[in-house]
Amino acid sequence: MIRAFLAVELSQELRAELATVQQELKHRIEPEMKRGMRISWARPASIHLTLKFLGDMDEQVIDPLRVALEQAIGSQIAVNVPLERLGAFPHPQSPRVLWIGPLENWEKGAEAKRIAEIHGAIEQACEGLRFLRETKPFSPHLTLARIKMGERQVGVALAKGGVLDRPLSLGSLAVESVVLMKSELKPTGSVYTRLWDVRLRN
Repeated sequence: MIRAFLAVELSQELRAELATVQQELKHRIEPEMKRGMRISWARPASIHLTLKFLGDMDEQVIDPLRVALEQAIGSQIAVNVPLERLGAFPHPQSPRVLWIGPLENWEKGAEAKRIAEIHGAIEQACEGLRFLRETKPFSPHLTLARIKMGERQVGVALAKGGVLDRPLSLGSLAVESVVLMKSELKPTGSVYTRLWDVRLRN
């Protein structure tokens, strides 16, 4: 058995830009940090766009899954996701996750519809191999940090720093291929190993 997920990998240039954004965020939030606040920052080298978390899967399914995905998305055209705003889940006043992603009007447009179709095709292919279908709608975003303790105080710090109001322009994340990643939990954090990728049409 392996623990695995399907994702889009980032370029080295984009990882470097995300590291800069994280440093700026820390710089704005940390002066407001109080006791009882704990933020876990994602390592830029391990940031990716998760398309589907598969959980524990039998290694015998690795190859059939690749074939199923090639049939499901091999003819789909690559999409670019613009990275233009910082956001927080579930809401900015009491965030658990800080992320970077597209503007809300992009999410209503044609490109967003295309990525939703790609995601739907992936879900269908996985369902055919007995993986459970995700019930929440797909939202393309990259996780920058997780708030472990003191969500409300972090919300106040974000508001004071005006962090979520600033427009960003990091270019875009190219969704050109889907990668099967093996995830191993180590004391130092998760270690990801790429097993294969299925390319979209350019």
